[in-house]
Amino acid sequence: MFPYYNELLDEEKEELKEVIKTLFQQTYLLERKYDKKSERYLPNRLYRTCERHLDFLKEYFQIADIDLIENRQFGIMHIITQNLLGDKLSRLTTIFILLLKLIFDEQMNTASSSIHVYTSLNEVYDKIQLFRLWSNKSISITEVRKAITALKKYQVIEITDEMGDLDGDTRFIIYPTVNLLLNSQSIGAILEQYQEEEEVGEDGQISSTFEDVSE
Repeated sequence: MFPYYNELLDEEKEELKEVIKTLFQQTYLLERKYDKKSERYLPNRLYRTCERHLDFLKEYFQIADIDLIENRQFGIMHIITQNLLGDKLSRLTTIFILLLKLIFDEQMNTASSSIHVYTSLNEVYDKIQLFRLWSNKSISITEVRKAITALKKYQVIEITDEMGDLDGDTRFIIYPTVNLLLNSQSIGAILEQYQEEEEVGEDGQISSTFEDVSE
């Protein structure tokens, strides 16, 4: 494994380091990401680097019992392990993931050609009310910002507007990463569970971590 690394050019070594750090930080690498300046989906340089050195990276992560998975269907590279716990998600963030998956499936089932899924905060808010998923009268913008920040970190969404101007009309892209977090069969059961819950913890959080949301 390491002879392979030692034979690389310095520039390639730096690219590999960046890929490894990024995967540890955000779990997922997307093949194509939305670019605000050009307003287009552009190839992701780190994904290409990961693809070129995939065998080496798989061996590297396996040392720590971490699997590096290539999902060609969705154009995603991601790491997964049974030994480490991910970030603890707030209840609102978990609800967002649930509803984003629902919106993603709805649009993919009706789209004729586009594979890009867009939504807005208002659409998410409407579904929260429709399914009675939030017992409080209102959702604070601080809670929304925290949820959005977590979802951006893990490559689930991309805001097409500026974060500082968050409101109901704020639009964002739902990346296919959401398919790896939650399958369609689970949606009904989770909705029912959330509707039946009368109480949550004092901090408003549930015990799920990012890696086990889909279980």
